[in-house]
Amino acid sequence: MQELIEKLKAEAGLTDQQATQAITTIKNYVVEKFPMLEGAVNNMFGGE
Repeated sequence: MQELIEKLKAEAGLTDQQATQAITTIKNYVVEKFPMLEGAVNNMFGGE
């Protein structure tokens, strides 16, 4: 996930906190819309 955070910081000009929040928001959205993917999403982005 750190690689994605760095990419968001470099390409979108986000801070660490903004990049982390963006990833968390997207992760939660995907799990909400596609609950059957929760395991895969948590593996990819880290579970909470």
